[in-house]
Amino acid sequence: MIFKSLCRDAEIGANSYLLQGERSRIVLDAGMHPKQEGKDAIPRFDWLEDGTVDGVVITHSHLDHVGTLPVLMERQNRARIYSTEPTFDLMCAMLHNSVNVMSSKRSEHGIVEYPLFDHGDIDQLKDWVVTPKLEKRFELDPQGEMMGTFYDAGHILGSVGALIEVNDKKVFYSGDVNFEPTTLQCGAQFPEFEDGELDALIVETTRGESPRKAHYNRQDEENHFADCIQKVLQRKGSVLIPVFAMGKTQEVLGMLHRFKGEGRVANDAPVYIGGLSTKMTHIYDRHCDTPRRQMSGFRFLKDMEIEGTGRRRKGPIPFHNGCIYALSSGMMTERTVSHQFASQGVLENKKHGIFFVGYCDPATPGARIKHAAQGDMVSLEEKGLQVKLRCETREFDFSGHSTRDAILDYILKVRPKKTLLVHGDTGALEWFRAQLAEKLPSSEVVIPEPGVEVQI
Repeated sequence: MIFKSLCRDAEIGANSYLLQGERSRIVLDAGMHPKQEGKDAIPRFDWLEDGTVDGVVITHSHLDHVGTLPVLMERQNRARIYSTEPTFDLMCAMLHNSVNVMSSKRSEHGIVEYPLFDHGDIDQLKDWVVTPKLEKRFELDPQGEMMGTFYDAGHILGSVGALIEVNDKKVFYSGDVNFEPTTLQCGAQFPEFEDGELDALIVETTRGESPRKAHYNRQDEENHFADCIQKVLQRKGSVLIPVFAMGKTQEVLGMLHRFKGEGRVANDAPVYIGGLSTKMTHIYDRHCDTPRRQMSGFRFLKDMEIEGTGRRRKGPIPFHNGCIYALSSGMMTERTVSHQFASQGVLENKKHGIFFVGYCDPATPGARIKHAAQGDMVSLEEKGLQVKLRCETREFDFSGHSTRDAILDYILKVRPKKTLLVHGDTGALEWFRAQLAEKLPSSEVVIPEPGVEVQI
């Protein structure tokens, strides 16, 4: 079997990889690079001859794993798409929103390649999709050479790792993984293997350069989050929680439901979401009984009082004191609702709070707020809008990615013959390489270079 990275570089970007057997070929994920534009955001699908791919495995619905799937399928239209049902529903919603974003960028920035696909291309994906159940083997190609099995990855709703079996070879691809239980997801349930049974492990390394703080406890972190929210409300302020529309919004809503039920946060404090977050939450509610989901059967938009989601509300979300606003985007990029709230009264008022619950790219307004000190002038726009930071700011660790130690423990447990390190910046990749050289010298460690074939 041959593995080849279709990424444009070896670090975090547009995830996509090729696995090739004697008679069959599958692609693992088809992401869009979050920091590039136009053709530079697309994996190297040009390295694949048209019509030569049998299947496309989609591990979950974040854009860095699915954002260019319609581009791939235009050239590989005899392939089948394999994902879980929740992943497919979330993915289509994300891709439709991506078309709108790309169309705006074409108008505003003159990116002539945009949009890379249209709404009709997304609708056509349903003709190719197959949605296997967890831990049930399925064929990945018409010849039956490659078999797949999905395992819960614990990352977001519907996320999986994929075991690929080709004749006597076994390869496991982690996708994005979280081994710890969260408010909505059980921790990943990945397969175990006998020593030497797993030929290759393709594993994410996102947090390899970020050790978790000592004595961290998820329950304590959540309770501290609740206490900080309540203190803001008690001083008649409001809390802005920048969140990603898919995954983090629903995770925060689940926490807020518990906080109010336990009396940690005022039960009458209005909670606002809006826009794409509402659409994603509807999909989460449709899949409320998905296996291994926490809060099974709970539907946010029916079983919670959430503002900003009704069809009758028109215009922007109103700002009032004493409210909780879980608004996208999580990085507070320009023209998003969280960015507008920060720049129009929250940031410069000491009564309010901005509480971060996820990653912010260093180049974004969210990161600049995170790293600013009280009284600093914070640049919120490229063209110079600056606002004085006077509100309370805090950061909480609710990452959807496993710690580096938990991923390392899994590698050491399954003892693969070959470990392929992907989805990490240079420091993260090198941390894993050094750890494995010391603790598992029997496993060959590879940091795949784009386009270079790796024999398995």
